[in-house]
Amino acid sequence: MKVQRIVANIATATPAAAERFYRDVLGLEMVMDHGWIRIYASDAAMQPQISLASEGGSGTPVPALSVEVDDVEQALARVRGAGIAIEYGPVVEPWGVRRFFVRDPLGQLINILQHE
Repeated sequence: MKVQRIVANIATATPAAAERFYRDVLGLEMVMDHGWIRIYASDAAMQPQISLASEGGSGTPVPALSVEVDDVEQALARVRGAGIAIEYGPVVEPWGVRRFFVRDPLGQLINILQHE
C-alpha cells in the first residue's frame, strides 16, 4: 500500500467563510463545492506528509496548517494587503525557513513558509 494524498479537513459551519483567504490571499483554486464542503487546491506536485509536533518551533504554538509557498514575500504582501494580522514573524528560522503565522477567518493558526 502507498499513501497517495493527505488532506487537511477543517470543521466549520460555514465553508464559504474562508474563501477569500484561501482563494484570494493564498491563490488556491476551488476545485469542488458541494455546499457542505469546499475544496481548494494547487496544481503543484506534493509528497504526502504529516507532522506530529509538541510545539511549532522557536517556542511557538503548533499551527493547524503549514503552507509552503514559492515566494514568502509575495504571500506576506497579500496578507498585509488583505488586512490580516501577523501573529508571528516574519522570521528566518535556524532550520532554514523564512516564515510567518496568521489566522485564517475560521481562527486556525496558519504557518506560511518558504525554504531558504
